[in-house]
Amino acid sequence: MTGRRGPKSPLRGLVTDIDGTLTDPNRRLSTEAVRLLRAIDSRGVHVVLATGNVLPVALAIHRSIGLTGPIVAENGGLVYRKVDGRDRVERLARRAPALAAFRSLRASGLPVRRLFTDRWRETEVAIEQPAPLRAIRAALRGTGVVAEATGYAIHLMERGMGKRAGLKAALGPLGLTLADCFVAGDGDNDVAMLRDAGFGASFPNGSPRARAAAKFVSRRPYADGFVEALMASGLVPRSGR
Repeated sequence: MTGRRGPKSPLRGLVTDIDGTLTDPNRRLSTEAVRLLRAIDSRGVHVVLATGNVLPVALAIHRSIGLTGPIVAENGGLVYRKVDGRDRVERLARRAPALAAFRSLRASGLPVRRLFTDRWRETEVAIEQPAPLRAIRAALRGTGVVAEATGYAIHLMERGMGKRAGLKAALGPLGLTLADCFVAGDGDNDVAMLRDAGFGASFPNGSPRARAAAKFVSRRPYADGFVEALMASGLVPRSGR
């Protein structure tokens, strides 16, 4: 579906990527997207940030927006939530296999370099773009580590991990599944959660795989498309802009 209003459904949760979804091309947060997220959260709809970024960055954005729901960081490797007023972090993946895989890639002569923010990463390794994704994936066959592209980096993680796995852990205690949620994302690492969503949304700037997995593809790109998709989902009335 492209640029058409989707059927209303009883969505009880909202899951969103950050970079390329709540931002403009320069990764600046959209004030309109922030306003709508605050309004949705204040109505009691569970809002979950699901990102490939590190938890300190995601938590700063979460608090600045004023959200109360959990965070899925590092592509599902970490789940943050408040429990009885205290910060709690659940680690779902090990970093050691990803580090070993990165060292092997470097030793093989592939031109790979870790992101600056990798110093705060706990469960995976993120490689700067551009990097030869096909060659990386070929080198990782049989290692138990996979490479996932986000459009901003290539992430090395344990096989079986990803945002969908992290969201299962984040949404379960809330009594939700992805089928209960509006889900927005733009990268290959968002494909699995978009496929399982009650209302999956992507944008013209999204990867071909993300757009194919979404139920709704906006006319406008980036955060403007996120706002458009929210209106189409029924989570926000058109008069709420």
